[in-house]
Amino acid sequence: MQPPSYRERLRVEGLVLAGAGALTSALLLAGVPEASDRASSTIGQLAGVTLLLAVLSPLAARRALKRVRPVEPGEQLTGQPTALWKPPLVMLVLATPFVVAGELGVAGAGWDAGLRVTGGCLLVGLAQALVLERLVAADERRTRRTYVRLPGSSASRGTTLGFFRHERV
Repeated sequence: MQPPSYRERLRVEGLVLAGAGALTSALLLAGVPEASDRASSTIGQLAGVTLLLAVLSPLAARRALKRVRPVEPGEQLTGQPTALWKPPLVMLVLATPFVVAGELGVAGAGWDAGLRVTGGCLLVGLAQALVLERLVAADERRTRRTYVRLPGSSASRGTTLGFFRHERV
């Protein structure tokens, strides 16, 4: 059995991360008054994240697409897609130190910094699901390939991609 295509995983994992970011951000804004402290800083930082995503994420995706290799006939594809509980967990792990540090009195940290993390995760998830997925789709149409994530891919090492030269069924 073939693993899900890279496009499918970009879309699903991105939407899960975006949904977790949106839900957590909404809960913070609705339930924690301190989350809206330093709103101009939050807006500015999220605008910066948006700009970085617009510039850097397509470059990274194109770089990954240049390093692909064909999947050989009969090759066992044992790589597992990212478990869908991991992106929300990573978001919480990233936000928690800022919230805890703020509660301990560290300047510049707090619930608003946690909101910036969850808002940033919303933006990253949307970029993955809506922008990068479309970029990969265009490349698949142009090259008549279907990309799959190969074993060895990780957040720290990056994504290793392979491709099928035919249409998947």
